[in-house]
Amino acid sequence: MTTAVGRQVVVALGDVEPHLVTGHLPSDARFVADPGPADLHDAIGAVVRADALVDTGLLDRMPNLRVLARTGVGVERVDVAEATRRGIAVVVTPDAGTRAVAEGALAMILHLVKRLRATTECVAGGRWSERRELTMGDLDGATIGIVGYGRIGRRVGHLARAFGMTVLAHDPYLADSSGAPTVGGAELVGLDELRARSQVVTLHLPLTPETFHLVDAEFLAGLAAGTILVNCGRGGLLDLDAAADALADGRLAGLGLDVFDPEPPTPHAVFDRTDVVLSPHLMGLTVGATRATFTAAAQGIAAVLSGRRPAALANPEWDFTEGAYPAQE
Repeated sequence: MTTAVGRQVVVALGDVEPHLVTGHLPSDARFVADPGPADLHDAIGAVVRADALVDTGLLDRMPNLRVLARTGVGVERVDVAEATRRGIAVVVTPDAGTRAVAEGALAMILHLVKRLRATTECVAGGRWSERRELTMGDLDGATIGIVGYGRIGRRVGHLARAFGMTVLAHDPYLADSSGAPTVGGAELVGLDELRARSQVVTLHLPLTPETFHLVDAEFLAGLAAGTILVNCGRGGLLDLDAAADALADGRLAGLGLDVFDPEPPTPHAVFDRTDVVLSPHLMGLTVGATRATFTAAAQGIAAVLSGRRPAALANPEWDFTEGAYPAQE
């Protein structure tokens, strides 16, 4: 069993390349990339991918689990409350993909402002004479509104300022934002002001009951005509049908989506438009970011198994000193 020296089992829940984690786990750990029922039973740690569901049923099959490490920050598919009740630490890796996602958001913004899909089709389709019909936009001098001003949002703001953009930010989770008109180079404003002043809006909030379909028909109606909208946060932040209507009436001049609800998405009318750019939730999975997130996940598991508190937890109330290690069988 897992109490035996040299038999600490750490499993993958989802697709995990062993070479990305094994060097950062305890030396006596055995990593199982494709676990069977016996491996799940014996596992004391798990590396959890975004598409893996960790519910009560799975936790029942993993009675020896001490720690699970989610590659990323979203824990919508992890029953954190039940894990906490069972004394299981839920590690997250909030810093690993920050720069990659921010770069992805800027890439989508540039693609849409410079109309690269339409320009490509103009050349590839032999329609050079139509090039003057394409209106190219500018980032220099434009205003970007960042909804959600955490790690990724602030990095987006940093990159946007390098392009000469004015940066506005709105974040309902920033404490006492009314007393701090600027944070990290961004002017903190209300959501209505952000919509009215921005030529580009980018979403970087977590998905909660309060933020579900935050960007709906009412939100979109408050945008200036010709706004660019990018969502690299969570698919549920955006009502896609409302966005389709806004594209059709010109309220939106472009839409960039890296996230969807559900994933993978069902076909939608916006997917065929030249003013839309899509990515299958890959912006945080660059070569460097992937390496960093698996390293952080494995290091979080190693910390818990050696009796140390990991760098980032989805359940900060977890405390090793209060019996975080379940009884072994």
